This record gives sequence, C-alpha cells and structure tokens, in this order.
Amino acid sequence: MLLADLTVFVLGLLVGFEVITKVPATLHTPLMSGANAIHGIVLAGVMLMAAAVSTATGYAVVLVAAAFAAMNVVGGYVVTDRMLTMFDPGARARS
Repeated sequence: MLLADLTVFVLGLLVGFEVITKVPATLHTPLMSGANAIHGIVLAGVMLMAAAVSTATGYAVVLVAAAFAAMNVVGGYVVTDRMLTMFDPGARARS
C-alpha cells in the first residue's frame, strides 16, 4: 500500500511540475486561484475523516488538515478577487 501511495505521489509531482512549467506566466494567477478554490474538496474529505477519527492524534491531524485546506480555499478566493479587481476599470477610479 505504501509503495502504491508513494508511486502516485511521485507521479503527481512530475505531472504537476510539467504542467506548471508549460503554463505561460500570465495564466499562473488564474490557474493558482482556481486550484486553491478546488481545495474545498479537501475540506469535504477532512469532514469525512473527522467523523471516523477516534484518537487524539487523529483529531490533531484532522485539525491541521482542516486549517491548511481552509487557508488554501480562502487564499484562492482572495487571489481571485484581487485578479478580478485588476480587470475592473471602475475599481481604480474608486480607490
């Protein structure tokens, strides 16, 4: 099981590196904001795991996972909001 998980992790790293290096710099922000917002799926997984956990260590791991996933989701929305403000001509006049 560990070898299969490690293989998936390494393949994910390689695919992620190849995708990020092929994306033009102008598309990094929209790609990043979308990817961070998708981490809502991680929050759903954390909630499922929290229902199944029964040890103190498990609760600690779930808490850390929930905190990191929430930071990623909030960061994705903040970056998206900032990016959309850049394309709004009225926002610069108001500020």
